[in-house]
Amino acid sequence: MSIYEQVLTFIHRPEPGAFERLALDVFRHQFETIATYRRYCEERGVLPGAVLSVDEVPAVSNVAFKYAELATDGASRSPDAAVFLTSGTTQGRARRGRHIVARPEIYRASAIAHLRTMLFPDARQIAILAMHPTADAMPESSLSAMISWSIEEFGSGTHLAAASRERVDVAAAIAFLADCEARCEPVCIMGTTAAFAALFSELGSRGSKLRLAAGSRMMDTGGAKGQAVPMQATEVIAWAGETLAIAPAMVINEYGMTELCSQLYDATAFNCAGVSNTQERYKVPPPWMRVTARNPVTLQPMADGEVGLLTFFDLANVGSVSAVMTEDLGSVERGRVRVLGRAAGEARGCALGIGQFSATEAAEAVR
Repeated sequence: MSIYEQVLTFIHRPEPGAFERLALDVFRHQFETIATYRRYCEERGVLPGAVLSVDEVPAVSNVAFKYAELATDGASRSPDAAVFLTSGTTQGRARRGRHIVARPEIYRASAIAHLRTMLFPDARQIAILAMHPTADAMPESSLSAMISWSIEEFGSGTHLAAASRERVDVAAAIAFLADCEARCEPVCIMGTTAAFAALFSELGSRGSKLRLAAGSRMMDTGGAKGQAVPMQATEVIAWAGETLAIAPAMVINEYGMTELCSQLYDATAFNCAGVSNTQERYKVPPPWMRVTARNPVTLQPMADGEVGLLTFFDLANVGSVSAVMTEDLGSVERGRVRVLGRAAGEARGCALGIGQFSATEAAEAVR
């Protein structure tokens, strides 16, 4: 089997004991087929033959996707590839990160498999309200792709896409939810924190509350753009209960990014046995993703429970770079991930990787 087929097989039938071997095979494949990543590894003095553990694989900063084409050679010219752009525009549209996904079916398989475990463990076909644009309206958004796939895979046939590039139609969203309430039909609401804040605000201004049917749920993807005071995940849970009668265990926060083809979700009493609704929430990665917290200076893995820069090895990123370091602080304990927020000031490990890719880009420009 090709390396892509091996990863797809692992996603469909995970074998935890085989993760390390497959991860090293994926690293070797990426070293051989991604010229920019190969140069990055060589500059750090890391060659595949000397790497014996996935923790030794050089991780690139997620911001490096703004500076370099981190995809297997020729992927950007393939008609089958998907190109997803980050929403960050701090250096202008030309500096938006680009994640070239050579095999979108692997991204879909990863997204759907973990959603089935964490958001749809009851195997229920359900009405879906999308409060973020779907793929037809925003094809460059990896979140839009995931929402569209969810509608296809888990939807009952009753759905509404209540958002465009420009705005979220909150009135249409409320009308859809009211109709579901009247028919006692459970609904899954998928969207950003900012979109949910607008929904709760409008319901509050109307003095309205809905009582959605049992089994209704909400996937909060984060994202506070447009909010003067960003709403916290705990506030989303509280407001969902107050205005929509969605149980706390059914409000599930997602952690994901354009640069990764896999996501993490809150563990709750709904999707994980033995989890209490009263305990502090942690996130669960899929079996094909390894998460570590790293020392910002040495880049070495931290001990279980210690705080560091969150770093991921995502097998589903097989066609790009699997080892990705973020600027987010968090801890990992027995595979469970707590996300604490963005590192204050300059995250040294990330800055190092960004600088190297920025220098590489400058060198390429003068050739």
